[in-house]
Amino acid sequence: MAAAGSGFEDPSADVLDRAAAAFGLLASPARLHIVWALAQGESDVTGLAERVGGALPAVSQHLTKLKLAGLVRARREGRRQVYFVDPADQAAVVDVVRLMVGRLSDHADAIPSPRLRGL
Repeated sequence: MAAAGSGFEDPSADVLDRAAAAFGLLASPARLHIVWALAQGESDVTGLAERVGGALPAVSQHLTKLKLAGLVRARREGRRQVYFVDPADQAAVVDVVRLMVGRLSDHADAIPSPRLRGL
């Protein structure tokens, strides 16, 4: 269905559901930090736990959820799993994360930190 006067097609309900699910996963500060870190370069779970300051089991659980959602991929190197964000599959997600985190980082002092829960 086209939006009134715009000529653009509205996304399907399925597309909106999948986008909302992806944003829901990224609503966790820990998972957002993991995606941010992996957007900068691949890492194993130990390196990610050190970088994001999380316990190894918690980071592993977050990675599992991100992987199941298709936001993160992994490959085996010997006995360890190396995690990464595939730019071909997740370029838009990485762009949104980089834009939002970058914008907020640039204006960290000027922007108040409101709690937007319940909107």
